[in-house]
Amino acid sequence: MQAVQAQEYSIVFNSDGYAQLNGLLAKKNYSILFLLVDENTHQHCLPSFLAKVETETTIEVIEVDSGEEFKNLETCDGIWNALSELNADRKSALINLGGGVITDMGGFIACTFKRGIDYINIPTTLLSMVDASVGGKTGVDLGSLKNQIGVISNPEMVLVDIDLLKTLPRKELRSGYAEMLKHGLITSTAYWEKVKAERFDNIEGLLPLIHESIEIKNKVVKVDPREHGIRKSLNFGHTLGHAIESHFLSSKDKDRLLHGEAIAVGMVLAAYLSVKRAGLSREVYEDVSRTMLSIYDKVSFRESDIKEIIKLLKYDKKNSHGNILFVLLEEIGKPAYNQLIDNELIYEAFEDYEKFNA
Repeated sequence: MQAVQAQEYSIVFNSDGYAQLNGLLAKKNYSILFLLVDENTHQHCLPSFLAKVETETTIEVIEVDSGEEFKNLETCDGIWNALSELNADRKSALINLGGGVITDMGGFIACTFKRGIDYINIPTTLLSMVDASVGGKTGVDLGSLKNQIGVISNPEMVLVDIDLLKTLPRKELRSGYAEMLKHGLITSTAYWEKVKAERFDNIEGLLPLIHESIEIKNKVVKVDPREHGIRKSLNFGHTLGHAIESHFLSSKDKDRLLHGEAIAVGMVLAAYLSVKRAGLSREVYEDVSRTMLSIYDKVSFRESDIKEIIKLLKYDKKNSHGNILFVLLEEIGKPAYNQLIDNELIYEAFEDYEKFNA
């Protein structure tokens, strides 16, 4: 499968990707390679990855606990100390083998350790393949607030190994699939219909769509790497989706929602807001709602939940000058960003979500 050329690095695939990775490691001649994993990727992904890596460089493995709740500065502090204790220097490199938590956090750790060492991302989840590992965004959460601390800095390479998806639980595949649906909504009816037609758990069938989703995100990022304009369109569904995810993460009486589960709700809500403020047709809104609710379980929200979710919107990274800004759709493939929405309409969107029948 053909590599995707991003700014200053390549996104490579499968066996050809390992050949390019081995070539990069030989060329760079790193002093030490550090492999960042969680307990899941340590058990299920690390053995097959190491079997395909050819290098004489010493490899040290650093394991952290899995889960969004560990994507914080406390975990970073532990990893920075581990790097120091294991004699990492500026000629070392960090290879992040994991999902979005590992690639986001690992990238941030590499960018800040000794003012920056090289890093390479090996995404192991569908979500991290099509989203988290493309575009150079790194960072960690601040409490339950998503990705509040971080930098934009490119890896040396991203290697997508489709076989790693075979280690995933079905719900994790479904979570990543939400980002592919989003790519369809902001890009074209053709891609939206193509993704809808494929099952999220058919890994071989997803492969060409994964490549296309990466190309879609990469094309947007190359035009607007610092998110001053069109890159904001990649946040469709994420303004409320991130707030919902944060609320469920911090609430003791709530079961945690996976990223894609929260974003699916966020896209239904954003589609409703798009009908009211951006001219999206009711027909498209109903298509979006039926699609999401046929794949993702409906989430129940009390009025107190919605109130807390709206409070969290002030932390969204797209906000400017105290204004909460949304990405909406005028039609499929035509996003509108920097859209102001009042709280009354947000409550109305939640109400419509609650009563919608797929």
